[in-house]
Amino acid sequence: MGTEALTDDISDAPGAGPRRWLFAVTILTGSFLLFLVQPLVARLALPRLGGAPNVWNSAMLVYQALLLGGYAYAHALSRLAVGRQALIHLALLVAAAFTLPIALPSIAPPAAGQEALWVPYLFLLTIGPVFFVVSAQAPLMQQWFAAHPRAGDPYPLYAASNLGSFAGLLAYPLAVEPLLPLGEQSRYWALGYGSLVVLVALAAFARRTAPAPAVIAAASETEAGPAPDARRIALWLALSAVPSGLMLSTTTHLTTDIFAMPLLWVIPLGLYLLSFSLAFAEKRGLARAMTVIAPVVIAAAGALAMLGSSRPSMLAVAASLTLLFVVAVALHARLYEERPEPARLTQFYLVMSAGGVLGGLFTALIAPLVFDWTWEHPILILAAAALLPLGRWQGLLARLFPSEQGARLGIIALLFALFIGAMRLFDRSMIDPDWGLIDLAIFAALILAAVLLTARRWAFVAACAALIAALGAMVQAQTSFAGLRSRSYFGIYTVREGTDGLRQLIHGTTLHGVQRVEDDILAPTTYYGREAGVGLALAKAPAMFGDKARVGVVGLGVGTLACYRQPGQTWTFFEIDPAVLDYSTRGQFTFMKSCAPEAPTIIGDARLQLEKLPAASFDILVVDAFSSDAIPLHLMTKEAQEGYFRTLAPKGVLLMHISNRFIRLEPVLAALAKEGKLASAVRIDNPEGEGLTGSTWVAMSRDPAQLTALTADGKWRPLAKPAAEVWRDDYASILPHLIWTNFH
Repeated sequence: MGTEALTDDISDAPGAGPRRWLFAVTILTGSFLLFLVQPLVARLALPRLGGAPNVWNSAMLVYQALLLGGYAYAHALSRLAVGRQALIHLALLVAAAFTLPIALPSIAPPAAGQEALWVPYLFLLTIGPVFFVVSAQAPLMQQWFAAHPRAGDPYPLYAASNLGSFAGLLAYPLAVEPLLPLGEQSRYWALGYGSLVVLVALAAFARRTAPAPAVIAAASETEAGPAPDARRIALWLALSAVPSGLMLSTTTHLTTDIFAMPLLWVIPLGLYLLSFSLAFAEKRGLARAMTVIAPVVIAAAGALAMLGSSRPSMLAVAASLTLLFVVAVALHARLYEERPEPARLTQFYLVMSAGGVLGGLFTALIAPLVFDWTWEHPILILAAAALLPLGRWQGLLARLFPSEQGARLGIIALLFALFIGAMRLFDRSMIDPDWGLIDLAIFAALILAAVLLTARRWAFVAACAALIAALGAMVQAQTSFAGLRSRSYFGIYTVREGTDGLRQLIHGTTLHGVQRVEDDILAPTTYYGREAGVGLALAKAPAMFGDKARVGVVGLGVGTLACYRQPGQTWTFFEIDPAVLDYSTRGQFTFMKSCAPEAPTIIGDARLQLEKLPAASFDILVVDAFSSDAIPLHLMTKEAQEGYFRTLAPKGVLLMHISNRFIRLEPVLAALAKEGKLASAVRIDNPEGEGLTGSTWVAMSRDPAQLTALTADGKWRPLAKPAAEVWRDDYASILPHLIWTNFH
């Protein structure tokens, strides 16, 4: 009995064509909702989590795990007739609807050091049931579509799935977040979920009499093909794990080591999703072109991406993103070429999803615990080099050396020349960071040598490793071996000893603190100079609040502000990362030890910790919790400000540090000051002096007289025109405040 006999009732029904459009729309809608809900939940959780890159990586790991569960569920259903599958799936869709609208559960905050486990747990409780059941609809709809005898290849529908995902990802920061508060976002998402349920019901009705795919496979073993062996399954896993891990490692590498730009995390994920659309498309031209150029790109862009870790630039950003996109397309295209027949579709997607989870586990959980730097990024680049299709280039060396012995000698000579050239480029880069024509010529020759070495995969991988080592990894290895770096859930910290007698703590690309160490001078540095807003305010604390002023500082850094403490004052610090406290207390930076040895440091998110304190606990509260230019929005909302003033005395002063290259935050605070009927002023300081950095500080108080006393020296000015919207926990968008001229 053939597959046509089993599905005659479908093909003979009036007007019962494959209805490709219905299944494409259903798949696209589900994927759109999945990738719209991811940033929505992250935004909901922001007041509890902050904005560290690993928070997003943890969230992505949860999504990948739920996707794996959804694909496993779809694979399990594939043994049933489509009508029975539909009943079960629709029942679960309806059951999951009772968890809507989306809202965070009330659970205790994490203990210090437990964030890596607590964050996934929170996301799982928040979105788990809905995400699980929606994630299954893409393989299910493709499987149902393939049940029609005239359906054709269902795999290109996966391209529609990823187009929907990409659209959802872009729609959130560009349209949803700027226009809707979180409550309305959740309600509209619930309406979209209802539309998806209707579409799934229509798709089920269109295939209501189709048999189970397993029955079709049994009726036509030639259609199903032989069961995949362990080697083929391992290849599917690798081809999906490496791009998944590379997407997350690119996000971490860019935001930590190269460019802490707002919304930058959207770009790697978007490119990753688009790679599926090209790799699984029916027209293979673009996928084949990307596959052909991939070896050149991974050799050149992989090296340039590493160069960005020591020399941040837009070239390094562009190289990193180009590398991710081209490599992801090439590996996913190879995955497409290795796909099984449609009867084994759900197994294929299940293995793909498992590979995605493995890549996420390595990057989001294992790497931060094992490595002190983003070593996962070059490791994944080399793993990609080991998997890329090299067929178009492998014949080049054979043309130069026709014999096998000649080819071996050629490979040895090329490898030797490449290593010598890479070391020369490394030496020149250490002397002069700006490349000249000679350096560019050497680099071009090294890329040509790497391409010729594709004749042997191991040689090509070795060539890529040499380039990565020469243009960045060797420098990072020296820092690692010297023990000058540590890594926590919240970031990567490096201690750098300058030739000018300044010891620096670097957090990614951000200067976290500086101390003059040659003479053990405890003068304030960086953003905290005596003419900076915070310096002026703390110097006047005795005059404004008496000798026993109470000072709270949110964001420890290297403890620079401790040097402003005066006898009789009570100081309390708040810091989210225990690793930062370690730098400020173990001797590398001595501000805390010398100036405020008895001041307690409370570990945890400042908003949550401040809520535990009695009202009117401080006279001055300093908020300086920015770890980079990617600001923690949850510390600048109306609810956050209300929490600050609850802990301030009636005449207390709030000082907020808003220095930022990419976001104009002054109008945001002006709107908050207007909303709260607060007296306010801003101090912009551009100091000249070793170890000092320009800064912008805003002061606010419920007592206008206090602001008058603070600003009587004429060094402050009124705040700029307020923003049109006040930031709240349920509504905040940085788009209207971006400084576009600095994005270069």
